[in-house]
Amino acid sequence: MTVVVAPNRPASPRRPGIFLAGGISDVGDWQRDAIEHLRPVWPVVYNPRRAIFPMGDDAEGARQIRWEFDHLALADAILFWFSFETTQPIALYELGRWAASDKPLAVGADPAYERRFDVVQQLGLARPGLPVHADLESTCAAANRCVGARS
Repeated sequence: MTVVVAPNRPASPRRPGIFLAGGISDVGDWQRDAIEHLRPVWPVVYNPRRAIFPMGDDAEGARQIRWEFDHLALADAILFWFSFETTQPIALYELGRWAASDKPLAVGADPAYERRFDVVQQLGLARPGLPVHADLESTCAAANRCVGARS
C-alpha cells in the first residue's frame, strides 16, 4: 500500500485509490486507524492529514484545499468519517458534492456526531440505500467492498 499524504502528489497514480475525507483540525487521528483497516485491500490511500500544518498560512491553506480537491477527483472511492469532536463543515460540503456523483462512497458518523441526523437524512435522499455506519471499522469494511467498483 502507498499512502499519499498532502501536499505530496504521486508521480504516476496507481489504481485503485481511496480518499480519506473527514475532520482533521481538532479531531483525533482517525486516518491512522482507517489506513490499518484499508491496508489489505487498497493499493493507494490519499490522506489529507499532514504531520504539521502551518495554520494561518494562506498560501499553504490554498495548497491544501487544491490538493484535496484534486485527489478527491482522482480517487476511485471516498471514505467519509465524521467523528464526534467537531462539526467538520468542509467535509459536509465535500460529502454533498460527491453524494451527487456516481463515485463509490463509504460513509460513517459517530453516534455522538452533532450532525449525524442530517448526514443520514441527506444521504437517504441523494443515495437511497447507502448506509451511514456508526463506527470507523464498519465504515472501512464498506470502503473495502468498494474496491474495483470504478477501476
